[in-house]
Amino acid sequence: MATVVFLLAVGVPTGVMPTPLYTRMTPVLWWNYPVWLATAVLGGLVAATYIRRPEDRAARNGATAATGGGLLAAFAVGCPVCNKLVVATLGVSGAMTIWAPLQPVLAVLSIAGLLWTLRRRLRNEYACAVPGGRPPRTPIAQAVDGAPPDRPTVDRVVTPPSAGDLTPSERSDARG
Repeated sequence: MATVVFLLAVGVPTGVMPTPLYTRMTPVLWWNYPVWLATAVLGGLVAATYIRRPEDRAARNGATAATGGGLLAAFAVGCPVCNKLVVATLGVSGAMTIWAPLQPVLAVLSIAGLLWTLRRRLRNEYACAVPGGRPPRTPIAQAVDGAPPDRPTVDRVVTPPSAGDLTPSERSDARG
């Protein structure tokens, strides 16, 4: 669902996705489509890493990371002459001679930033919480790290002592 939101949020205002709402003044370049699709997929994946589990208490807001990549992609694939900020700053000729050649660099930065964010998010994902220890890593996080899968090992079975096995001082310590 987040990928579709990214597709619409970047594609409609930039004119990459033709709609009757907006007419682009310059043609869409061949590289605009792969950048648009790649940032939408990566943005959707980054947003998916921020879905909150019911037992989580802390808010997990991924809006900043995902929005940054989406905005950079919109500046990268958008019409250079249609961007009012660029035209106000550089003029129409500056938009075509200075801004337009920078757009592929922005596209690479957008994709690289979303990849970096996704990798960082997946490296920190765990399958579940284990009291008193580090939880096992998810298969996706293991694949990102290139680490071998977690395998449970059993060194020995420890049985808790019964009340009769404890000394009087250990019993008072256990009671608190």
